[in-house]
Amino acid sequence: MDIRKTLAAEFGVKEEYVGNIVSLLDEGDTVPFIARYRKEMHGAMDDQTIRKLADRLVYLRNLVSRKEEVKSAIAAQGKLTPALEKEIDDAPTLAETEDLYRPYKQKRRTRATVARERGLEPLADALFAQSPSCPDPLRAAEAYVNAEAGVPDAASALGGAADIVAERISDDAAVRKAVRDFWAKYGRLSASAAKKDPEDTVYRNYYAFSSAVSAIRGHQVLAVNRGEREGVLKVTVEADRDAAVGIVCRRVVKRTPCASSAFVRAAAEDAYDRLIAPSAEREVRAMLTESAAEGAIGQFALNLKPLLMQPPVKGFVTMGLDPGYRMGCKVAVVDGTGKVLDTAVVYPTHGERQKRECIQTLTRLVKKHGVSHIAIGNGTASRETERMTAELIEQLGKDANVSYAIVNEAGASVYSASPLGAKEFPEYDVNLRSAVSIARRLQDPLAELVKIDPKSIGVGQYQHDMPQNRLSAALDGVVEDCVNAVGVDVNTASASLLSHVSGLNAATAERVVKYREEHGLFRARGELLNVKGLGAKAFEQCAGFLRVPESDEVLDNTAVHPESYGAAKKLLSLLGYTVDDVRAGRLGNISARIGEYGRARAAQACGVGEPTLADVAAELAKPGRDPREELPASLLRTDVLEIKDLKPGMELTGTVRNVIDFGAFVDIGVHQDGLVHISQISDRFLKHPSEALSVGQVVTVWVLEADEKKGRISLTMRKDRRGER
Repeated sequence: MDIRKTLAAEFGVKEEYVGNIVSLLDEGDTVPFIARYRKEMHGAMDDQTIRKLADRLVYLRNLVSRKEEVKSAIAAQGKLTPALEKEIDDAPTLAETEDLYRPYKQKRRTRATVARERGLEPLADALFAQSPSCPDPLRAAEAYVNAEAGVPDAASALGGAADIVAERISDDAAVRKAVRDFWAKYGRLSASAAKKDPEDTVYRNYYAFSSAVSAIRGHQVLAVNRGEREGVLKVTVEADRDAAVGIVCRRVVKRTPCASSAFVRAAAEDAYDRLIAPSAEREVRAMLTESAAEGAIGQFALNLKPLLMQPPVKGFVTMGLDPGYRMGCKVAVVDGTGKVLDTAVVYPTHGERQKRECIQTLTRLVKKHGVSHIAIGNGTASRETERMTAELIEQLGKDANVSYAIVNEAGASVYSASPLGAKEFPEYDVNLRSAVSIARRLQDPLAELVKIDPKSIGVGQYQHDMPQNRLSAALDGVVEDCVNAVGVDVNTASASLLSHVSGLNAATAERVVKYREEHGLFRARGELLNVKGLGAKAFEQCAGFLRVPESDEVLDNTAVHPESYGAAKKLLSLLGYTVDDVRAGRLGNISARIGEYGRARAAQACGVGEPTLADVAAELAKPGRDPREELPASLLRTDVLEIKDLKPGMELTGTVRNVIDFGAFVDIGVHQDGLVHISQISDRFLKHPSEALSVGQVVTVWVLEADEKKGRISLTMRKDRRGER
């Protein structure tokens, strides 16, 4: 297999670009570095495409390795023919490779094994050949009667031969592939309640469920799998037996009838019923599960990115509230940089007197520290805390200019109880650390969320049912891409944030922080080379993603890589700009000037490709820019609604909290998120909600129905459906 040619065909790109990416990956370059700083070598592919290509490269290399193992194992048996070797080399998947290896794989003791031991294989060969001269099978079997070998009569001999033929048919790679393809295309998955009188559970929709294998949705597969594991559901996959048996027989029963045709047909039916069909069911279930898991992992990653890339609410004193009943509401006030200024514990849910005391305490903290925003965790007692906050803001008055936001607190408790949380805030107990984390999540979601295992952030579905290593790899890739897309201030970043920078790991990130503590702020990017263990290769990979605002070199606070500093300064000179113009932000028309000069000509003069020239120009125009600031800002509120206040047709503004296969959950400020079903998202047909929505997006919705008793809210984004029930 020519892996590079295969990848080029699959991704629709030049083989040269694939070759360059493979070489860069093999040299130890990271995906963010390749995507950002080697655009000329791969045609400016984005980081997600390069990451998919890298994943596929690993699969294909494993496939090639497995093929070599299979060929070696068959050759050791003296059975590797040129034709079989070519079949193995041409197999496009691991499954088909294993099908080809199946006849040569050492098996446990089977009925066919016993029959061979009794000397019945020559009989099986003769009958399976279906020669026109073949005698009647029963008469042919009489020659193999051997009571001492366990073959007392001709019928027993014929039965043993049939077992051998059935196993041979089952081991035929072409037969297995044809049946597997038939089941995948025409099979049906059915689920039913495991008990005769089932209880009302979350699986109620699957008590009498049936779907074509080719049409079933990923979330349905994951739901029935979990219901089956929990003993609530019985699940089967079936296909038309007669049609499937016909597929097998057409491949093994010769068209010209002979005396053994009926024998071979019966063996084929036995092979299908006893060996192939059960295997096909397992394989189809595995295929559906793998596909559903990959889809769920992809959706989790898709949801995670906009959550991490939410615009920061920086530079404001922020109060974090971690709601609770028995333990009270934990309060933390942090300054514009995230430094803790004050903490408290209040009890707004313990009665009217305690709520008044709570408002008094928070009023004092707001006035003392000049709080601008309040971040409320969306967990237990969030509704009551939000209502209390609305009263607080009303009493403070409009002149106080205080607003609040509901913050997804998923994973905050995990962080608070972690060694990292204890190391960051040894002076605070676990509960107060959560309040600090919630406040910081509003100020800079990315910097705070990188401290938490992405699986704990809660923007997926069935994440605990996923292959955990695959899920972790996918989500870690998203975190890495986000961190490097934004860039990191080397003088303020935590070790957690630095560890996700291209070229750095947990150990080197700790060393960067330690160096900063011992030697003071970094004054230049080049100073990173003084950090123990951070060599030339690591510097090459990380330098462009680290910002040094305190540096005298203005380019150190941009995404321009040090290797392109010469090109950047040449560009400034060509266009009549100075470094002072960059510092003063006077390069707003740089793109127009490049157009006048000629992009190709400018790139050639600067010694870089046009993609790199464009990136350098963009950075010079906005040094120190944060790409998140160009996205819609977080939704800040001053009042609160309750579910009983909702009426059909009511227009509301909300924030998308989670996007799943069948719709999206939207926070409309009522504590309980409302569901916008996929059919209610757009007037046009959507294959998946992610085509129109992403986590963190601010949207306008209309209430369809609000069931206070069940705590369910149905919403629509379609103007033609508002007010419908």
